[in-house]
Amino acid sequence: MLPDRLDRDALLADFRTYGRPRPDWLVGGEFERALVRPDGRPVGYFEPDGIAWVLAEMARRGAWDVEYEGDHPIALWKNGGSITLEPGGQVELSGAPHRTLSALAAEMMGNRSEMLSLVEGKDLVWIACGLSPITSMDAIPWVPKGRYEIMRQYLPHFGDMAHFMMKGTCSVQVNLDYSDEADCARKVRASAGLAPLTTALFANSPLYQNQLTGYKSYRAHIWTRTDPARTGFPRSLREGYSHEGWVDYLLAAPMMFYKYGGRWIPAEGRPFRDYLEHGHEGHFPDANEWLLHQTSVFPEVRVKRTIEIRGADCVDHRLAVAFCALFTGLLYCKTALAEVLDLVAELERHGDPADRLAAAAVGGLEGQVGGRPLSDWARDLGGIVRRGLESCLPADLPLLDPLLANIDAGRCPADDLIDAWMTNRDPVSVIDAVRY
Repeated sequence: MLPDRLDRDALLADFRTYGRPRPDWLVGGEFERALVRPDGRPVGYFEPDGIAWVLAEMARRGAWDVEYEGDHPIALWKNGGSITLEPGGQVELSGAPHRTLSALAAEMMGNRSEMLSLVEGKDLVWIACGLSPITSMDAIPWVPKGRYEIMRQYLPHFGDMAHFMMKGTCSVQVNLDYSDEADCARKVRASAGLAPLTTALFANSPLYQNQLTGYKSYRAHIWTRTDPARTGFPRSLREGYSHEGWVDYLLAAPMMFYKYGGRWIPAEGRPFRDYLEHGHEGHFPDANEWLLHQTSVFPEVRVKRTIEIRGADCVDHRLAVAFCALFTGLLYCKTALAEVLDLVAELERHGDPADRLAAAAVGGLEGQVGGRPLSDWARDLGGIVRRGLESCLPADLPLLDPLLANIDAGRCPADDLIDAWMTNRDPVSVIDAVRY
C-alpha cells in the first residue's frame, strides 16, 4: 500500500511486495484489432456506425459498464476485463487473468464473436495485422481523448513515425506472473532477449498504402522511430534486471501529461522524479498518477504486478492465442526457462539488440542472426516451448499448433499477406486477406 506522499523508497518497497506463489500464476492477453471499410478506408469515432457506436452497441449487447470522457464513451469494463481505444480507433480487449490458456482463448473467442456479430451486414470489416495496410496515416481520424491529444503534440518531436505508432499499429500482448524479484529478473531477460524471434515469428505488417514497405514487420520499424526515451529496452536492465533499476528507469522517464482534478495537463517531458520531489503547482503525484505514468512508457517488456510482453504484431485469433501460449510455456516451466535463457545468451553473442531486431523486422524468419536464418533459431525455440507447455499446461498444448506449423514451414504471417497481395492487389482483396 503506497502512502499519500510518494517517494522513491516507497515506490521501490511497493515493487518488492509484488509477486505471486507458483500455484497461483495466471495468464492474461491483450488483443488490438482495427475497424475499416471493405476497401481499407478508415472508420472514424463520430461516424454513424463508427467507433463510438461500436462501444455503445457492445455495452448494450454485452452489459458492459461504460467509461466516459466528457460525453464520449472511451472504455468498457466487465468481469475483470476491459475494452479500450487506441488513438486511431483501434479496439483493444484486455482480458481477465485466467488459470489456463483454454479459458483465455474462450474469452477472446467470445469477444471476437461479439465483434463479428456487431458488424454483420454493415460496410465494416475487423482486420488483424500489425499496420493498417491500405489507408494513409493522415486519413485516420483521432479518438477524442485528452491523453491522446497531448501525445499527438508531444511525441513527433522525438520520433518521426510516432503518429504511425499511435494511429496505425495493432499488436497482441501477454501478461504473466512472477514469484519474486529474482524470478522476475530471469523472465525479463528471457522475454527481452527473445525480441528478435518474437518480431520474426509474428511479423504481419509488410504493406502500407497498398505497397510493400520492404519490411515483414513495418510495425517493429515504426517503434524504432518513436521516442527512444520510452521504447526499446534499457541495456542495463536487459543484462541485469532489478526492481531498483526499473523504478529508477521509470522515475527518469519523461512525462507527457499530468492528470488530476479531472484535467489532462501537458508535462512537456519533465522527469517523473522531478514531479515526485517538487510537485506541480502545489500538487504532488498519488498512486494513481504513478500507475498512469507507467502506462506512458512502451518498452518491449513492461514490468508491473505482472510482466507484459509487447513485441508482436497483431495476428489472427488462432495465432494470437498461440503467442500467449508461447510465453506461458517458456516462462512457467522451470526447465524451459533455463533452456530459453541459454538460447538468449547464444543469440546475444551476435550483433547488438538493434541489429538483431532490424534483421527480424526486415526479413521475418528469413532474417539472419549469427549467420543463421531466424527460422533455424525459431525451430530451437519451438522445441523448448513444446516441452515447456506440455509440462505446465498439457491440456493447452494444441493451442500452440498454429505457431508450430509456421515454424515448421519457416513462414511468418507477413509471407502469406505478401503472397495474397502479389496475387491480387485490389484493396478489397487485401483487406479480405487480413480479416479478423
